[in-house]
Amino acid sequence: MKEVLVIGAGGFIGRNIIQYLVDRGDCFVTGVDIKAGSNWNKISGDKKKSRRFTPILDDFTQMSAFNKLGKRFDEVYMLAAVVGVNRTLKFPKDVIKVNTMLTMNTLDWLARNPIKRLLFASSSENYAGTSDLYNMAIPTAEDVPLCITDIKHSRWTYAITKMHGESAFFHSAKAYNYECTIVRYQNIIGPEMGFGHAIPHIVERFARGNNSPFLIYGHDQTRAFCFIDDAVEGTVGSMESDKAAGEIYHIGNQEEINIKTLTKYIGELMNYTGEYKSGVTYPGSVSRRCPDISKARQDFGYSPSIDWKKAVRLTVDWYREFFNSGKSITSGGFESPEAVLNHMIKNE
Repeated sequence: MKEVLVIGAGGFIGRNIIQYLVDRGDCFVTGVDIKAGSNWNKISGDKKKSRRFTPILDDFTQMSAFNKLGKRFDEVYMLAAVVGVNRTLKFPKDVIKVNTMLTMNTLDWLARNPIKRLLFASSSENYAGTSDLYNMAIPTAEDVPLCITDIKHSRWTYAITKMHGESAFFHSAKAYNYECTIVRYQNIIGPEMGFGHAIPHIVERFARGNNSPFLIYGHDQTRAFCFIDDAVEGTVGSMESDKAAGEIYHIGNQEEINIKTLTKYIGELMNYTGEYKSGVTYPGSVSRRCPDISKARQDFGYSPSIDWKKAVRLTVDWYREFFNSGKSITSGGFESPEAVLNHMIKNE
């Protein structure tokens, strides 16, 4: 059986890819991260599955962590990164430092350890300014120019590290004799996706109560949400497709909705009966985002099966239970656009 390495295996997408591969049972999977995925103990506690799964905890911004790998791999999923809009706005230097070091350390390791293929997890943030500045067609294809709006704006630190990663892995592939595939994720959602994203923030605010009228931040902006199960199948499909070598793919869904529609639907799920009011948006947030996924559909049959309403409902169910249980958020909870902007001004 082939050997697969998942870097960033404790994160939202990473731990779900681990689960998918281990359940499928046709490969040995090594998962590495600075913190364990919530499903690692469950996998390790299953005698049959644990034989196919090796977890490693360490800080892979340190080159010494790679010395723990100790074997050759056929496929590498490079998913590790600091993510979250609020993190880019409040801690931009950490986003730049951590994500760049993860990329460079992985490249140094690849120079000494031959592999067959690497998949790098990138983002739609890479062309966040393209549609707003240049009126590019939406849904957006993979061949549009990459563009940010302002190099001084902390919002784009994440995008800059992802552009760097795409270029670094593509141009190292020939030198190190491996195949490289890039996937640009587009608003992937699902249970336990973290607390630094729009849907968890909206659920948190409804759960707190005393929100009438309920402010809809960025009410007229649009997004296209993709459920985690579809994203995992698309990611693994792009890794394993012969056609995908040297290519870039969108992994997402083409059902574009505005934030007002999203918020009111979540309100229904949360039994909210009050009024709504349009609010301001977060600094640097783009007006529209929707991917063209026809290339992935054509090359390896990627076809999301879960519509946006079901995806949102499954996500909201998990977060509603979390907040109703009285558990506390350790990081990434809701902050208003005004609070984030004030933080940015103070740290200029």
